[in-house]
Parts: sequence; C-alpha cells; structure tokens
Amino acid sequence: MLNPQTTLNCAGRLLDLSRPVIMGIINVTTDSFYAGSRFTALDAIVQQAEKMLSEGAQILDIGGMSSRPGATIISAEEEVERIAPVVDALAKRFPEAILSLDTIYGHSARVGAELGVGIINDISAGRLDANMYPTVAELGLPYVLMHMQGQPGSMQKNPTYNDVITEVLDFFIAEVGKLRALGVKDIVLDPGFGFGKKLAHNYILLKNLQVFQILDAPVLAGLSRKSMIYRLLEIEPVAALNGTTALHMVALQQGAKILRVHDVKPAAEVIRLWEMLENE
Repeated sequence: MLNPQTTLNCAGRLLDLSRPVIMGIINVTTDSFYAGSRFTALDAIVQQAEKMLSEGAQILDIGGMSSRPGATIISAEEEVERIAPVVDALAKRFPEAILSLDTIYGHSARVGAELGVGIINDISAGRLDANMYPTVAELGLPYVLMHMQGQPGSMQKNPTYNDVITEVLDFFIAEVGKLRALGVKDIVLDPGFGFGKKLAHNYILLKNLQVFQILDAPVLAGLSRKSMIYRLLEIEPVAALNGTTALHMVALQQGAKILRVHDVKPAAEVIRLWEMLENE
C-alpha cells in the first residue's frame, strides 16, 4: 500500500491527513449548480460555516466564481470584491478553521493569504493565470492541483480521451514537476470529476483513484451532488445526496484523503463507517 504525504502546512498550521478530512463548500455566488451551496449575505455565510464546522469540517472552501459547466469567468477584481469580506469574517470568527480559497487567480490567492487563507484550490492548474504557480510558491501554501480538459464554458461539449487514467496521471506528473521546481512543497491532487469528462470517464477515474498515490500526494475527491450522480440517476442535484454518500465510500476505499462536500454531517458519517471497516 502506498503511503502519501499525511500532513499539509497551512500557513504554519499542520493539517493531519492520517485520517480523511472534510472540506465544506461555501460559494459566494448566485449561479453555482447546487442552490444549497449559494450564499451572498455575510450573516448566512457565517451561519453555514458554523454549521459545517460543528458537523466535522476541518476546511472551509470559499469560492467567488462558479465553475459549473457553461459558467462565465469573472475578473480577479470582481472575485476579490466577493470573497475578501467573507474570508476576513470567517478567519476572525473561526480561527480554528482552515480556510481554502477556490480561485484561478494569483492576485486573489495573495489577497486571500493576507486575510487568513491557508490553502489555494485552483481548478485551472495555473492555465488561466501565469502568475498562479509563482504566487503559490511565494506564499508557501498548499495547492490543490486539479485536472480539467478545456475551460468551464466549454469543458463538457465533447471531452475526449484515449485513456483517461493515463492522461490525467501524465498531467499530474508534469504539473507536479513544475510546482516542485518552483518550491511548492504541499500539493493535493484533484482528478476533477465533472470537469471535461463524460459520465464514464468520471467512474473510471473513481474506480482507479488509488493510482494517483504514486505521486506521494494526498488526493481530494470532489463528487458532491455532481452531474455524474444526478444525470445517471435521472434526478436533480437537490436529490443527489444519497448517491454522493455512496460514492464517498468508494473514494475513501480508493485512498482519498479529502472529501469536498456540500453536506458535512453525512460525509463525516461515511468516514466513521469507512474507519470501522478498515480497522476490523
């Protein structure tokens, strides 16, 4: 059994990944694909953060731009205007929480770090801002490296792979090499479920998730309420919690160390059940 890195240095605080952890999703947007994750009022955001932390989230992932299929990319300035007051409020209200910033911009990452962000989560792998990799290296924060074929506006039009596992693995090998050369020490791998993948591609990736441990980096699984669940089951995202929970167990069995979720309590229960299976 491979044994990937089990700690992340989040702005001087060590996040222990010897046990899987939960990243709760807080979208400061009006157009994210799941309505239950959208927040704009600061009071509502603080209440949601408090709920997620009380239910077992160790990380809060704050996003100011929707990355759903067909989404429009906003400017770094507009993103900062959305996320800065939220990051500031949550960092002050919940100093025990590790804050992650979901952004494609080096500028936003820098502003977030100044306000208390401890992880940078980038769906674009630096492809939409050449300053992202150097900025993360300078900040010294853990970086979530995600695979995406194309861009949010067009990524689901006709994603094509000869071998999705090999191609995503090759992508990770190349990008991890670039990041390591710049001095980025803590890298988390996210295969990008639903980002430039057909339905079958997502399930092939999930079934083979353990392959990516060869890079000695923890793997994040972002499966929560995604189209790979609700389209297959012919339901809406609001009804996709049961399917999400089922796939979370598979992800844990395949070595995922971080579950990025809309629903913290069910994810925490899955981790407890998985631990019981692992320990018996």
